[in-house]
Amino acid sequence: MDKTKNKKTGNAGEEAVARYLESKGYKILDRNINFPFGEIDILAEQRKTIVIVEVKTVRGGGFGQAVDLVRYAKQNKLKLLARAISQKYPSRAIRIDVVGVDWSGNEPKIEHIESAVEG
Repeated sequence: MDKTKNKKTGNAGEEAVARYLESKGYKILDRNINFPFGEIDILAEQRKTIVIVEVKTVRGGGFGQAVDLVRYAKQNKLKLLARAISQKYPSRAIRIDVVGVDWSGNEPKIEHIESAVEG
């Protein structure tokens, strides 16, 4: 597995998702926020809701849909990250979205699932 290629693919996916979200009226607050127990790919705001966005990027269909890669352990990390972010935004609703990017063609195909992780 080529980690450099994977990182480039991931970065390209995150950039595409940030542009996509902005085109949908989201405000990007921050990116790649590190905590001891995980990382938030994109932190955004939609109306008055704080949105934690997990981005999964794939090239080709060998692993299934990108959003299917957010498994149980990752969902639990996202819930921990949501609790940590709620400390910074105590009076705001917080939502966890998953955005899959399939870059098997020339242009990315984006699948956005709002409230993909509950709790």
